[in-house]
Amino acid sequence: MICNKKFHFVVPCKQIAAVTPTSLSHEGNCRGSEATTAMKSNLIELHGHLMHGVLHMNGFGHLLCINGVEKGSELAGHEIMDLWDRICTGLRVRKVSLTDIARKRNMDLRLIHGVAYGEPWFSRWGYRFGRGSFGVTQPMYQKAIEAIQGMPLCLLVHHLGNSNHEIPVILHRYQMMSSNSLLTLGHLFHFMLQLKSHLPQETYMASDNANIALNTASRWSPKRVEMAARVIVDALRKAENRWVSRQEVRDAARVYIGDTGLLDFVLKSLGNHIVGNYIVRRSVNPVTKVLEYCLEDISCTLPNQDNLSQIDPCGRLTRLQLMKDIFYLYKYILNEQRPAALITKMFTAIPVAARIILDTKHLIKDYGGELCPNTGVGYGENLMVFCTICLKDKIENNEGMMKALPPYEVIILPAYATVEDLKKEVHRIFKEMYWGLRSFIVESIIGLNVKDSDLILKLVQARSRLVLKGRILDKGIDIDGIYQCSIDKNVIDCPCGAKEDDGERMVSCDICEVLQHTRCVRIGNNEDVPHIFLCSRCEHDIVLLPSLP
Repeated sequence: MICNKKFHFVVPCKQIAAVTPTSLSHEGNCRGSEATTAMKSNLIELHGHLMHGVLHMNGFGHLLCINGVEKGSELAGHEIMDLWDRICTGLRVRKVSLTDIARKRNMDLRLIHGVAYGEPWFSRWGYRFGRGSFGVTQPMYQKAIEAIQGMPLCLLVHHLGNSNHEIPVILHRYQMMSSNSLLTLGHLFHFMLQLKSHLPQETYMASDNANIALNTASRWSPKRVEMAARVIVDALRKAENRWVSRQEVRDAARVYIGDTGLLDFVLKSLGNHIVGNYIVRRSVNPVTKVLEYCLEDISCTLPNQDNLSQIDPCGRLTRLQLMKDIFYLYKYILNEQRPAALITKMFTAIPVAARIILDTKHLIKDYGGELCPNTGVGYGENLMVFCTICLKDKIENNEGMMKALPPYEVIILPAYATVEDLKKEVHRIFKEMYWGLRSFIVESIIGLNVKDSDLILKLVQARSRLVLKGRILDKGIDIDGIYQCSIDKNVIDCPCGAKEDDGERMVSCDICEVLQHTRCVRIGNNEDVPHIFLCSRCEHDIVLLPSLP
């Protein structure tokens, strides 16, 4: 139901804040000013705020937008979300919804984070699946996540090796850096996003021993460092894929390199670096706790060994390069523009699953603040019960009573309050809270045959939930108009399976008036709805009609 009050929480961007009068932030100085009230209204209606959230008087809210650094903010998106989450927690809200359309560098975050972490970016603050568009359900969403996450990288390399050389290079680049094997697409995206969070701006990670001396301050020349690295790799090659302790490698290399300081420096710097056709792996033995080294032959990893020269010739990975790699994978594997090699039966699951994930953007967080903490049986010496109301008209018209129920409110009564006292208190609270109930009166308690003089304590236990029935005296009030979203009497029956309005663009059949998604009937987002539209059922019926004389 439409509340009498709602509260806007706005953090304007610099451009808006620069032209906003300071009096707007001082309620006491501008009360009663019509001009200031109009300016406040205009401020709320503006777009481009760093944050804009709305909390209704009954404890439900909506996060309308957040804009982080890429939109000109000095605050990152996660810092703005932390602020909003603290506001909602401190005010003990009930539930907050949002529409996840967050994008970063033209990539949908709900798809990137879904593949990497199995949940959307907003899940860090407890937001979960609310409802899907185009008939998507939560089980469908989970299956779509699992389908893309579990796609084997070896199959991608095999199918893309001849048609797209860049993707195998990217896969190899991050496999080289990871201490664990990256087996699936989910592993790869997870590692890349984790790497991004640990990679400061304007810094890099070494990925080739040829530039160790350039990337790390040392007293040796690059040529001596490279020579020492080659000697160490030769010593490891003789071990024939066996893990060798650091001391054993050092002793073998000392035969050719007398400078032990140089050897210690190179051994410390090596680890997940390419040297020729090998990756030098480094790990701590879990039993002996000794540092060990091993070589991994990568000469057959790529279809063409010449591609090795493409792997970061500067020997470093910048944050910009990482984002370019993520975008490339997003564009050619997850997004619409896919290589021809992916248009096979094996990979048809990717575009279908990606579309399901993108169609899951309505998220909800349950803050659990709707009722008082469950401590004790009462509220001091008073009696506490939870009440909501239903409209008599809804029941008489055979409409869903539960659908019309507003949330339960806490009602505090004296220990020996009567049914009449309860009715008065419920009437007062719901009248103050909801715009459409200003002429509402309570008539009875559903499920209880009681008199107004009966004591509540003898009828129900403390903390019980009660539904009180009543009616609206003002005959001029449209019952359906008292809700945030008016009850739509149109029938929704879309080929995607949707039976309820999910906020997506729809078109109505000119014969049966059934509503269907424009996307599902192949009307593009930029196309105008045709002057005459027939659903497939009506179109079929017309074809079957006999010819008229």
